[in-house]
Amino acid sequence: MKTLILASTSPFRKTLLEKLNLPFICAKPNIDETAKPNETAVELVERLAVEKAKAVANEFPNALIIGSDQVALSDGDILGKPHNFANGLKQLSSFSGKAVEFHTGLCVYNSSTGKSISLVELFTVHFNELSEEEIKDYLNAEEPYNCAGSFKSEGLGICLFEKLEGDDPNTLIGLPLIRLVNLLKQHGLDVLQEQ
Repeated sequence: MKTLILASTSPFRKTLLEKLNLPFICAKPNIDETAKPNETAVELVERLAVEKAKAVANEFPNALIIGSDQVALSDGDILGKPHNFANGLKQLSSFSGKAVEFHTGLCVYNSSTGKSISLVELFTVHFNELSEEEIKDYLNAEEPYNCAGSFKSEGLGICLFEKLEGDDPNTLIGLPLIRLVNLLKQHGLDVLQEQ
């Protein structure tokens, strides 16, 4: 089996990839994540997923490298990580009573052949009507400042939602495992055969 690399330092993506019970190495992709002019959310996350995977290819010349990126899209605006309480409060307040789309880019890159397969997975979160006090209580409890959209769906963030829509709940956390298993298979790595 080729070396499997997760081009991410996200503890959430690492935990998700561990579910597949395969050995892998985490590597930090140093890329500029700034959106290009007129770039859509879908174009942005797919480009960043590919760039992240390719960014660590020189370190791992014979590997399957996984890159992933995620943004939230609300009222046509691309939202990333809030980084602090004030931005988290602003994001979650703007989500109150609305449906917010999360676009997750995923890429598997074979560093020995140069073959790259990528896609974007959509997941929609329908938020409850949220009071400012509820939002503040949530932010103080979980401090989700490194998460696109200012919440952790695998934690207390679930209290903010009316319902979730999508094919794979892992997508919302940052790594669509159902799609990843398929992409790995297209590269010749069958997850179940490797167990």
